[in-house]
Amino acid sequence: MGKLRSRVLSGCFMLSVLLLAGGCTQKAEITSLPQLADKSFAVPTGTAADTLVLSKFPQAKFQYFNTVLDAALAVKAGKADAVAYDEPILKNIAAKNDGLKVLPEMITVDNYGFAVSPANRALKEAIDAVVKALRQGGGYDEMQARWFPKKGNPAAMPEIPVEGAAGVLKLGTAAVTEPFSFVDGSQQVVGFDIELAKRVAKQQGKTLEVVNMEFGSLIPALISGKVDMIAACITITDERAQKVLFSEPYYTGGIAALVREAKP
Repeated sequence: MGKLRSRVLSGCFMLSVLLLAGGCTQKAEITSLPQLADKSFAVPTGTAADTLVLSKFPQAKFQYFNTVLDAALAVKAGKADAVAYDEPILKNIAAKNDGLKVLPEMITVDNYGFAVSPANRALKEAIDAVVKALRQGGGYDEMQARWFPKKGNPAAMPEIPVEGAAGVLKLGTAAVTEPFSFVDGSQQVVGFDIELAKRVAKQQGKTLEVVNMEFGSLIPALISGKVDMIAACITITDERAQKVLFSEPYYTGGIAALVREAKP
């Protein structure tokens, strides 16, 4: 009887060890894009991220969320393996949330640009000239450091005095694309795109008026003449270029993957 009890206790102990070991098992850390080939992606609804992922990983699975931040939180909680979305926006989320990282390999590589009416080539050329001058003079690197920090929040919008004697330049944007365009703590629309637009307005001798709207309303607003130019992390595509005139690319990004970062 004593031996039987001993065997039973020993068996129970081993079962407990196995159960505990199984309960503590963690998923292997994802360090490269190919590891996501058949994994679960969290993507915001209304985007083309799932289509772009499927073009690379036909076996991928998807969960849909209202916002990219909701998708990122799902990954952090272990409910999905990766978020697929615009690389600079994912880097912004990772910079402000420990335990998340953006893989260096891209799912797609895309260029972002400002867009103007096809009839307003002069404004397109003005935008290109401002970007070129910033790149040559070091101002572009300063903007990158300001709006794309490796850790923490973007810095404050710099003061860019504008006389505005030549009138008003209207920028249409969707202030949900931090760090390109977003609403700060003082309820002002700021970001990389907004600073660049202010510098264009200054070059034109105009005051910048920012018109915040839904992303899907940007191109219609531009075509109808409600705004002079639009910017909000807008990818330059052939389809869009049939309707609007894009500036030269001012940022190269694309669709990237945000994953959990292993704890040290």
